[in-house]
Amino acid sequence: MARTCEICGKKTAVGYKYERRGLPKRKGGVGLKITGKTKRKFKANIQTIRANINGSIKRIKICTRCINAGKVVKVV
Repeated sequence: MARTCEICGKKTAVGYKYERRGLPKRKGGVGLKITGKTKRKFKANIQTIRANINGSIKRIKICTRCINAGKVVKVV
């Protein structure tokens, strides 16, 4: 459960980074060609905060989208 939001379940996703060469058609070229595809990770912005959960104070890992949405009450 490392790097996983305990509220919404957001976690690291995988994808690709594409390398391209050429000039786009809209700029007068013959088009972009893909010359390489490298695997990469999209990491969620996970923060560890102290939150008030059911009247008790606990440390939880939560994404910043849930923090900004006010889904937990931070303890000062």
